Amino acid sequence: KVVDRGKGDGVYINTAGIGVIEHGLTIGPDAVEPGDVLLVSGDLGRHGIAIMAVREGLEFETTIESDSACVAGPVQQLLDAGVEVHCLRDLTRGGLASALVEIATASGRRIEIDEAAIPVRQDVRAACEILGLDPLYVANEGRFVAFVPERDAQRALSILRSDPLTEQASIIGSVSRKDDGLVTLRSAIGATRIVDMLSGEQLPRIC
Repeated sequence: KVVDRGKGDGVYINTAGIGVIEHGLTIGPDAVEPGDVLLVSGDLGRHGIAIMAVREGLEFETTIESDSACVAGPVQQLLDAGVEVHCLRDLTRGGLASALVEIATASGRRIEIDEAAIPVRQDVRAACEILGLDPLYVANEGRFVAFVPERDAQRALSILRSDPLTEQASIIGSVSRKDDGLVTLRSAIGATRIVDMLSGEQLPRIC
């Protein structure tokens, strides 16, 4: 994806995937509806911090391992169970915050999330505090956010938690009836703030 200046003199192999859509759902920002519930598939921020620690030679009290994983299995389980998934997004570059801002902007819906409900491991949170990073913007490599109707939320959560890859899945917020395309976060102390896109890069590109 990223080639240094003057280093483009090599062989590049491009691939394309061909598949079959086995469901009748329209999954995307346009399908997001007021009342939808947001689920994240696991704890956030490990991949970005793990990569940064290796790159910069940082040592923490515990070893932080990447969350890299294939998310196709858990997603397929939701679809096979008949969960009406409205929107899905992987939480790679830019993390959860960037993904939600993009979805809110595209859908025109307000997304409200609860900081206390967002799973971040304590060692990752501590590393972010030391480095001056916000874990909501740190890259993940095996995490996604799903928007589902409220009636399907608990069933979807149970399905995800039954899979070892997504056993730390959590409900983190909902879609309000306000159509202003904003993302708001309720902090642990009860204050509410708007979540924006970062004006620059919080971390160097990983790939």
